[in-house]
Amino acid sequence: MDNLTIVKNLKKITPTIIKNIIKNIHRSILYLFFSISFLKKRDIISDRRFSCIWKDRFPCLFDRTQTTEFEPHYIYHIAWAIREINKINPQQHIDFSSSLYFIVTLSASIPTIFYDYRPADIHISNLYCKKAELCNIPLPNNSVESLSCLHVLEHVGLERYGDPFAPQGDIQAINELKRILKQDGHLLVAVPMGEIPRIQYNAHRIYSYSLFLSYFRELKLEKFSFINDKKEFIEFATEEDTVGQAWGCGCFLFRK
Repeated sequence: MDNLTIVKNLKKITPTIIKNIIKNIHRSILYLFFSISFLKKRDIISDRRFSCIWKDRFPCLFDRTQTTEFEPHYIYHIAWAIREINKINPQQHIDFSSSLYFIVTLSASIPTIFYDYRPADIHISNLYCKKAELCNIPLPNNSVESLSCLHVLEHVGLERYGDPFAPQGDIQAINELKRILKQDGHLLVAVPMGEIPRIQYNAHRIYSYSLFLSYFRELKLEKFSFINDKKEFIEFATEEDTVGQAWGCGCFLFRK
């Protein structure tokens, strides 16, 4: 590597290094002030009701925000899916690898079977957790009335969760979901979506609206909702809402 290349690389990484140094100094100062405050207040905090000793300290130094922050993809797509499934009101719902918060909440009102490549050891009423691979679902053709796979397909085959490398893994999984869906049954799917389709290996794929929809030609699109880059939830969205977007979330309700 020549000197010019070294200088260029140093110029690239220097801002990041400086930013990290400042960040660590800031954290150290905050922790110092916390420690002083703890030592001054510990007797008052205990209030003779609780022990409050140094080894039990648990500093939370970055929670004093003006608003409560949230991840819009997961807050909105979970709320969207539960509302849509409650409208459908199936006798039973089957989900593949979606958020655990989603399936445990849904199971409070609808019996839910949850399949995952890495099964969850959850034991509550109305929820049944099992192991399955999305590319080889152990269910017969046309057997599922209500089905979901939320923020999952974009990961299949990219090895992130220990699954085998499969560049076409998402298409294989989609074909399996369509195969097991019963005639007149509903399928809810959510994926990252932007104007330009791309892969951020090995995290996920980001689909364009037209590309993703092309995989579901046999099904009827009943509803499309979208969470855009500004963290806005658009309940009744169109392809136009995805134009100019880098990493939104497309929520699709299909019917067979």
